[in-house]
Amino acid sequence: MNEPMQLTLEQEFNLRSFQTQVEKMSREQAQEFLVKLYEQMMLRETMYQQFIKHEWGLD
Repeated sequence: MNEPMQLTLEQEFNLRSFQTQVEKMSREQAQEFLVKLYEQMMLRETMYQQFIKHEWGLD
């Protein structure tokens, strides 16, 4: 596990596609998008925490 994590070829492609989309956004669109993305990341983290609590019988 000492090797650094790397993206798969498909993930690299998706990243380039995402980059192209972001470059076409206005500043306001990009800022709004970042806030929504951060919200989704927090929701995913909460979902993972709830899942782990349930699986480990901590809920």
